[in-house]
Order: sequence, then structure tokens, then C-alpha cells
Amino acid sequence: MKRLNRRRFLGTTGAALAVPALLPRGLKAAEGPIRVGLVTPTTGPLAFFAAPDDFVLTQFAEVLAQGANGRPIEIIVKDSQSSANRAAEVASELILRDEVALILSAGGPDTVNPVADQCELNGVPSLSTACPWQPFVMGRGSNPAQGFEMTYLFAFGLEDVIGAYLKLWEGVETNRKVGLLLANDADGNAWGDAQFGFPPALAQAGYEVVDPGRYTPMSDDFSAIIGQFQSAGVDIVMGTMIPPEFLTYWTQSHQQGLQPMVTTIGKSLLLPNVLEAAGASGEGLSCELGWHPAFPFTSASTGQSAAQIAEAWQAATGRPWVQTLGLKHALLDLAVDVLKRASDPEDADSILAAIRETQCETTLGVADWSASPIANVAKSAMMGGQWHLGPDGWTIDIAANPTDLPVPVTRPMEAM
Repeated sequence: MKRLNRRRFLGTTGAALAVPALLPRGLKAAEGPIRVGLVTPTTGPLAFFAAPDDFVLTQFAEVLAQGANGRPIEIIVKDSQSSANRAAEVASELILRDEVALILSAGGPDTVNPVADQCELNGVPSLSTACPWQPFVMGRGSNPAQGFEMTYLFAFGLEDVIGAYLKLWEGVETNRKVGLLLANDADGNAWGDAQFGFPPALAQAGYEVVDPGRYTPMSDDFSAIIGQFQSAGVDIVMGTMIPPEFLTYWTQSHQQGLQPMVTTIGKSLLLPNVLEAAGASGEGLSCELGWHPAFPFTSASTGQSAAQIAEAWQAATGRPWVQTLGLKHALLDLAVDVLKRASDPEDADSILAAIRETQCETTLGVADWSASPIANVAKSAMMGGQWHLGPDGWTIDIAANPTDLPVPVTRPMEAM
């Protein structure tokens, strides 16, 4: 049975009350813009996910003005402040106060999951990216076969990150001992899961896993974990961390003399500013690579290739391109495409029908939920990258491509 969401409730209340009270407002809404919410961590330790927001919204300004169904699209941006609780609060505000037709979110499980939960609870469609599908699905009490009613994700899975990491490590001769560096949060627990996370996959691939357990988020002391890695003699350290955690760990690991041949860290190494903070010691750090200017896709909305989007960013900001640029651009592509195809962009069922029928090319790839074996999830590609410091600053090379995309490795993986 479908939820009695806000729009269905209004449609089922008594006619004597509903017509005089709601008709004038409804007419005004139909003539005004289609409201879309965007929940993003503008501030706080996850702010790197939101770094391209202003630029991407500028790139889409003309497209949003043209809108859908003869109406412009208005994006209402809400800062989650890098807090799961705040993400839920602002999502609720967008639904109940701003009465948005669709909500967008990106920035890992701590942003995406609470927003998606609010949308599911209140019967408002949502689209998300930049979050592995495992915490999005299993972390919210569902499974790949069951899925959800209102909430959809276009992103990678841990299996894709695992494939990219294993492909990266093939390029370096190591003792195959891997130390796990994972927080006790949604991401860390998913990556460290005994069934679908890294430990079973690494063991199956012939690696010895050294797992010191989950550290407390925003920890300021990694000495015990570093000591365990040293005692075990790990050649590889991998994990997923937010920037403040990683920089604390990186400083302490050097102070204690830990020198692995490979350090591959998810999430925190997506942008060059973390490498700039780490300094020369960051040479050779590696991470997942979910978007690159070499991706062979074109935006359905703006007509730009991945390379053109990166060039426009560099021209506008004077800074190197960042992975999150392509992820956020793709999310706006999807929103515009869905609203254009929805027969009634104010009706949740109409939007959901459009989402299910999506076959939209974005700079991140083609989103097609109907072709996915995972309910409510359309898959995007994942490669492996390695950072190098050159005369123009930090750049990330494609060091591994485990996918079937025709994207060449630009510089093979090297030991640190």
C-alpha cells in the first residue's frame, strides 16, 4: 500500500475544505517554477563534496531557466553542515515548507541516507549520487531485490571500488599485507562489512587483512592503529576517511615511521586541497577515481563533454578540475531530464515513472535504472587514480582501469 504522502493527503481531504482553501495556491504553483531541493555539505569536514556546486549551478543556469513543461526549474540549496542529523532536518524543511517536487543529494552516506529516508517517509522522489550503493540500500534496511518506493541512486558500488583498488595494487610488488583504516560510521562499516565489504574480497584475492577495528570518527590519535600496522609489517594501507581524519593519521604515521609502499584512501583524497595540506609526503597517494575529463560521455543538458566541463571549471576558477565536479554535474543532468519527461512535475507518481524510464547520458555515464539488477540503483563506473606533484601543482592520473570503458591509463601505478 502506498504511503499517504503530502500530495496524496491533500488530494483525499474533503472537497468543501480543499477547493476554496487550496485552489488559488495550486494555480499559483502551476504558473511558478518547479521547485527542486539540493542537500549538500557546503560547510564542515565533507565540504569538498560541495566544492563545485556554485559552478555547476551556473553552468546549468540557462537550462534551468528553460525548465520543463513550460516552467523554469528553481534549485533550493540547503547546507547539511556535514551532519547526518542536519541533512535530515533540511530535507524535512524542503518537503514540508518549500514543497519541492524532487530532492537531490550527494556527499556519501552521511548526506545521502538521511535525506533519502526523509523522502521515503514523506513520499517525495529523490535522486542521489556520490555514495556507494551498499550503505544506501543495506544501510537503510533494504536489499538489492526489494529497494525503495521514492529514492533512487546513480553511483558505484563497493565491488567497483574493490576492483579499482585491486587493479591499482597489481602495479606494485608488495607482501600483500593490507591494513584497514576505517571509521565507525556508515561508510567505514560498509567498507569493513564481513559479507560484502573489503575483508572477504581481499582474502579471496590472496591478501592478508590486518584489521584493527573501527576507530572513532574525528579521532585525534591513530598511534595504536599505526603500531598494529608496523607490527604486522603491512605494505598496503587502505580505507575511507574524511580529510581531517586523514591528515591527522598521515602526520602521525610519518612521526612513527610507518612507510607502506601503497596508501589508498577513499573519499578524503578526491580533491587536490588535501594533497596540498599533506605536502610533498603526499606524492604517490592513491584513491578511487569516479570521474575524469577522459570519460567518453556528453551531458544531455548542456552538450558538454567531460573534458569541456573540466576546461570550463579551470577557466572559471583557476584551479585544477576535481572529481566531484563530474558527479554533481551528472546529478543536475538527471534532475532536468526527469522533470522534462514527467507528465506532471508536481506529481510524485509522474516523476517516479520518469525516473524508472531514464536512459540519460551524463558526464558520469548513462543512467538506466531499468538495466540494473539492484533495485533503485543505476551503476556508474569506477577507476583507480594516483596523485603526483608536478610544476603546475597536484594532478591525479588514471593508474588503473578495471572497466570496459575505452579510457587509457595515463600513468601506471608506482610505489610510494
